[in-house]
Amino acid sequence: MSIRHISLILACFVLGIASGQAQSEDFRKNAPKPGPAPEVQLSEYESMTLENGMQVVVVENKKLPIVSYQLSIDIPMHMEGDNAGLSAMAGQLLRNGTTNRSKAELDEAADFFGDSLNASGAGVFASSLTKHKNQLLELMTDVLYNPAFPEDEFAKIKQQTLSGIAANINNPDFISRNVSRVMVYGKDHPYGEVQTQENIENITAEKCRSYYETYFTPAAATLVIVGDISVAEAKKDAQKYFAQWTGSSLEKADYNKPQPPQQTKVDFVDKAGAVQSVVNITYPIYLKPGDDDYFAATVMNTILGGGSNGRLFKNIREDKAYTYGAYSSVSTDEEVGRFSASASVRNEVTDSTIMEFMYELNRMRDEKVGDRELRLAINNIAGSFTRSLESPQRIASFALNTQRYGLPSNYYNNYLKSLFAVTADDVMKVANTFLLPENAHIVVVGNKGDVASKLEQFGSVSYFDAFGNPVENKAAGNDITAEGIIEKYIAAIGGAEKLSAVNDLTIRMSTSVQGMALEVTNEQMNPGMMHMTVKMNGNVMQEVTFDGAKAKVSQMGNAQVVEGEQADAFKSQAVFFPELGFMNDGTKLSLEGVETTGGSDAYKLVVTTPAGQTKTQYYDVASGLKIKEIEVQEAQGQTVTSTQEFSDYQEVDGILFPFQMLSTGAMPFPVNFKVEEVKINSGLETSNFTVE
Repeated sequence: MSIRHISLILACFVLGIASGQAQSEDFRKNAPKPGPAPEVQLSEYESMTLENGMQVVVVENKKLPIVSYQLSIDIPMHMEGDNAGLSAMAGQLLRNGTTNRSKAELDEAADFFGDSLNASGAGVFASSLTKHKNQLLELMTDVLYNPAFPEDEFAKIKQQTLSGIAANINNPDFISRNVSRVMVYGKDHPYGEVQTQENIENITAEKCRSYYETYFTPAAATLVIVGDISVAEAKKDAQKYFAQWTGSSLEKADYNKPQPPQQTKVDFVDKAGAVQSVVNITYPIYLKPGDDDYFAATVMNTILGGGSNGRLFKNIREDKAYTYGAYSSVSTDEEVGRFSASASVRNEVTDSTIMEFMYELNRMRDEKVGDRELRLAINNIAGSFTRSLESPQRIASFALNTQRYGLPSNYYNNYLKSLFAVTADDVMKVANTFLLPENAHIVVVGNKGDVASKLEQFGSVSYFDAFGNPVENKAAGNDITAEGIIEKYIAAIGGAEKLSAVNDLTIRMSTSVQGMALEVTNEQMNPGMMHMTVKMNGNVMQEVTFDGAKAKVSQMGNAQVVEGEQADAFKSQAVFFPELGFMNDGTKLSLEGVETTGGSDAYKLVVTTPAGQTKTQYYDVASGLKIKEIEVQEAQGQTVTSTQEFSDYQEVDGILFPFQMLSTGAMPFPVNFKVEEVKINSGLETSNFTVE
């Protein structure tokens, strides 16, 4: 059974001037001369240090009667190991109940005063109208000092986290992010850790509490107060609400410094059946906040791939039409940052896209940018910076950066002046420092059969799974054939004779979808008839009846009879054991080798039906049982990749059936079906399959 996946519209407004255009074209020939950098007047920061070591920074902003409190913990890099994801879950749980208030009571109190109150693994943020600040600070400090880490709330967060990983496990962008992180930083570096379901299963509410007790300390904390409050009153509040907090300082550990590869490498993740590839050219860089090269590097990246005006976008989308968008980024970090350039492209142009990426990276290093292109980029960055000044949280981040990284007190007041001072020579200099096309990881998530062999021109190709673990591509062996694998599977589940004797089959399954009980009953009968009922909380939501020629689909009381090509889609669902017919119905089988899936080696087969439908199936080498099936379909103009994993095979009347089926990709969340009952040759009547 397969579950079908049943969604940002960009509006562009162009202003054209028809009259008088001829007389005004001359101004386009030359870039406008830059004027003086706009002045930025940010309020002066006032700071103090409490006796417990907590830093307090105050920024007066009287524009609105609002005050915000951003408490940030400077948590040193550390390995979470088998508990990767702990900090994020601990931060979520921190806000979900205290020893004085439940999560619901916290929510109610915050809503009553119109407050914003959030927590993360690195601090707490709160804001409200200034007149409510005392109530806000009481809530904020209750969360900070008295977190309860309730088991029921932890269970919800844990399940949401597990569901998120399961839902994304087939998402190529998610996979690309995981693998890129591992390739750039390495698994022995804190930045290279990725969350897995196994890691999340290891985490407990008590471990979340231990994380909080270890890292939430005033000696590593900075409180930034921004808004409609005097410096004197802000300092008084900080003393009143935070001086009693106690805790010792945190020690930093030393880790290896990630380096770009000595020569460009291709890191490939096979996404069976994918019609697109996600490409990410990436490697570590060393650019700290406030470095002299920061402004030139920001301008350089904006020109290269900072948006729709970037060279990558114009080349790869507008000129070549390979993708909807191509972008790059340069990230700063106190320890180690990263460069990335990425796009999602069609299989057949994956190698061509990488060629264009490399061309633009080299052009950025070799050719000085023109004055007009330089000014457009600078103006774009300046506009974004100016708009950000409206956000209290952004102002708070400026104050925090100034304090944490030891920036000059006038760093952000002089931001635009520093930005407008960037020259084309500066851009070329940083391009030659930070653009390394010959020392990059080219991470590609795509269909191995269509793409992988074309990428060897860029460097050695290595294979990884969705979490950055190496995958060994093994040959199946000269004596192994696709037909033999299917024969072994048929024998493993009961044998051709036993399977052919099935005249009718009923399978009843259950699952839970967003807290609601779902039950699916699928009845099948020779020759090629089917009746499926889907119930939600006991109520029939959908019913499909197929008599072998036409189908009746009923949903929420509305029924429709379909025939011809529309009805043909149900034929494959009405077949008991499709593999029985693979040898004589025109199905094409292609053995693609052996891959590790679900912790065991499996033969990978590409199965193409006579109708042209393609599926990728995995059969366990040891047992011969089918353990996974991947199918790519077009649904409402979108490509949907659905995966079903089969486990817990149990015998019913001499035939093995999987009693657990995990479906991902077909719906926005994973669905885990449990088989409750299997009945063979129970005497179903043909009247059950009548379509009228």
